[in-house]
Amino acid sequence: MKEKLKRFIQCLVYLLLPIIGGGGVGVFSSCADQEGEWFDQPFVRIATDLGQSSTVVLTDVRATNTYYVYLSSPPIAENDSVTVGYEVIVGDGLQEDVDYKVVTQQNPLVFLPGIYDAPIRVRWLKHPVDPAKDNTLTIRLTGNSKGYNLGYPGPDHKQNEIRIEKRNN
Repeated sequence: MKEKLKRFIQCLVYLLLPIIGGGGVGVFSSCADQEGEWFDQPFVRIATDLGQSSTVVLTDVRATNTYYVYLSSPPIAENDSVTVGYEVIVGDGLQEDVDYKVVTQQNPLVFLPGIYDAPIRVRWLKHPVDPAKDNTLTIRLTGNSKGYNLGYPGPDHKQNEIRIEKRNN
């Protein structure tokens, strides 16, 4: 219980520091993580709005889904920015303008001072897929202008890409 309270206070301070005008942030966190990992190096990651690195889209749904690129870094200096590049890798079972359409045209994404997340939107179209083929769309981070880690720090670089599978209902 004591650890949970400590973790809650740490997350609260981390989230409120930019609002109350705290200086540089020396430690970066992902307050949504149950284990409460803290990172001392900046990184860029991509995930769903629920923090997942993989998800499924059904073929009978027509929707525009948003996948977020998150920047975890010290505050960006005035008149500076961080650019983040990405690539879209399409399996042999999907076709653009038939199964999906990448709506976001900006690449690289540009993070200005005070901006720490950027959307990549994909419109999913109603169209059945061949289950014998690779029906995945992967959005992979390819680099950034500051040399920050791609994905969470560590050997696995988790969330350096997001994998979306389109499935028949």
